[in-house]
Amino acid sequence: MIVAGFGFRAGAAVESLASALAATGVARPDVLAAPEDKCAAPVFRAFAEGLGLTVRAIPPDTLAATETTTQSPRVLAKRGTGSVAEAAALSAAGPGARLICPRMVSADHMATCAIAEGPDP
Repeated sequence: MIVAGFGFRAGAAVESLASALAATGVARPDVLAAPEDKCAAPVFRAFAEGLGLTVRAIPPDTLAATETTTQSPRVLAKRGTGSVAEAAALSAAGPGARLICPRMVSADHMATCAIAEGPDP
C-alpha cells in the first residue's frame, strides 16, 4: 500500500496539496494521511474527494512517536515530529512501513507531502 502523508498551512489550497503530491513523482497513492486536526479542513476533504481516496487521520501522539528522515526545528517544536508529512505517511502505512519519498514542498510552500509504502491494507 502506498500512502501520501501531508502537512499544510491554514492558507493552503487544493492546488498546494496537488503540487506537493506531484513533487513526489507518485501519480496516485492508495490512501492519504494527515494529522487529525488537518483531516477536517475543507481543503483537505476536497482534495481527497477529488482523487476519490480515503483519508487516515493520525493522532498527535502517534505523529510525535514516529521517527522521520527530515527534521524541521519549527515543526518539531509545534508538532513533536521533524516532519508532519513523513510521520503521517509512515504511521498510516503501518508497522514495517518504509519511506519511499521524503517530504517534498509544494510550489507555493504551503504544503508538504511524503510517500510511504507499507503492508497495511
